[in-house]
Amino acid sequence: MTAPRVSRREIMIAGGLIAGGYAASRLLQASAPLGRDVSGNRIAMAALNDPEGPSAGAPQGGLVMAVYTDYRCPACRQSHRDLHRAVADDGDVRLIYKDYPIFGAISEAAAALAIAAHYQGRYAVLHDRLMTGPATVEPFDIRAAITAVGGDWQRLQQDRATHADAIAQRLSGIATEAFGLGIAGTPAYLIGPMLVNGALDAGEFAEAFRLARAL
Repeated sequence: MTAPRVSRREIMIAGGLIAGGYAASRLLQASAPLGRDVSGNRIAMAALNDPEGPSAGAPQGGLVMAVYTDYRCPACRQSHRDLHRAVADDGDVRLIYKDYPIFGAISEAAAALAIAAHYQGRYAVLHDRLMTGPATVEPFDIRAAITAVGGDWQRLQQDRATHADAIAQRLSGIATEAFGLGIAGTPAYLIGPMLVNGALDAGEFAEAFRLARAL
């Protein structure tokens, strides 16, 4: 049996339907709210009160933002530079890093080592290096990354072992936060009282900062 022949007109109609569907999808995405108000969620407010966690941006920033990411998450990596550009341009945002490894065992191991880097004051620079380096984030990638940012690989491994319970507790606590906030995937951004799910560009981050401050 031969397949039915498709005419040029039918191809053009199908193409038009696909293009129209894509355009409609983009329009719906553009018109959807950027985030949702979670100011009434006690878990959200507790998540922003994290004085011991790794942070960056303005130390005394008037707007606090919790960033839930996975080092193997393509969308997290895509938004990373735009996030930091927007934070630098704003000048009054404090970032709190929340490692939320949902892409399997490799992600979990990378997150644990990244948190261990906080004990030698290298978390933020290692985080940046991992987000912009090889997406594999295998131990040899992390060793190269910590060395490149002036850290000590041997100490990183030692701190990972010495503080294993504290690191596990932090990761478990972040996972509980994410569940309580209804975060289904990464990246997610708790910007003051507003929760945003999904990757943003620099302009969208700036708009999210404005909306969060208006709540």
